[in-house]
Amino acid sequence: MKELPDALRALAAAQFNVVTRQQSLQRGLSKDAIRWNAGRHWRVILPNTYLLAPGHPSEQQRRMGALLYAGPSSALAGMTAAAVHGLMNANPRGRVDVVVPGSQASRQRGYATIRRSLLEDAGQVVRGGLRVSSLARACVDAAVDERSLRNRTALLVEAVQRNMTTVDDLAEWCYRLRSRDAAKVLPALDTAALGVWSVPEADVLDLMGSSALLPEPMTNPTLVDEAGRRLITPDLWLDDAAMAVMVHSKQYHADGEEFVVTVDRDGELVAAGVAVLAVTPTGVRRDPATVLARIEATYAAALQRPRPAVRAEPADAA
Repeated sequence: MKELPDALRALAAAQFNVVTRQQSLQRGLSKDAIRWNAGRHWRVILPNTYLLAPGHPSEQQRRMGALLYAGPSSALAGMTAAAVHGLMNANPRGRVDVVVPGSQASRQRGYATIRRSLLEDAGQVVRGGLRVSSLARACVDAAVDERSLRNRTALLVEAVQRNMTTVDDLAEWCYRLRSRDAAKVLPALDTAALGVWSVPEADVLDLMGSSALLPEPMTNPTLVDEAGRRLITPDLWLDDAAMAVMVHSKQYHADGEEFVVTVDRDGELVAAGVAVLAVTPTGVRRDPATVLARIEATYAAALQRPRPAVRAEPADAA
């Protein structure tokens, strides 16, 4: 392989070693040199888009290739953008989603899904050298593509609870969608607006809402004991009985040790006189009637004891 022109080498270094045919020609490489290298020393990853090495592209190189192929007005979008922003519930499933202005055409090429949009996104950012849709738009677009309400909810709840965006910003993007697309996302947004921290917590909240005995619980309130000391935050709180329902799932903790610490800290609430009931997502999924009966029985028993001097302040999800 002949030495690359300096200008092309500098550009490749800034683009994760990915360039287009047009960029190569503009920086001094001949058509014959491009034909000779393509398939021999370079890997063709999209039409007229080359990785200047024979191996498999990295995820960053695939994303850069999709942006270069789609053009200078493109940006990573949907599930791909959500993953770049750091959402743990974002799973691009091997594809790269790109959005382009409405003047261009939607198309599918290889691993790249390119969609035209008439919606302006003033919040576009550059992350790691890649143009990326705003976090709120990425979440909403990714949620539209998800097949299950549960997965849509997981995306929006995570984004809100990690303070990556707000309910208001997500709502704005929902309202800018076509009606049929907005209808898919709004139920998930409603759940995120409740202030729950996870989908399993939302499941328990729905289960408790089906009870004729239980009052409406508070989600993730701030608790303060009689001495003014802040206690750990319960997942769900029944204030008249000073009762906490804790939803424990290893899936929503970084590691097993963190899960153990979280469970152990329930004892802090017990020491303050709070009635604590721990439930698991597996139990709710397999036998919701039994879980609800346990919650109702614990609540009824808690009402019979003197209420501890624990004060709860509602959380503000927005």
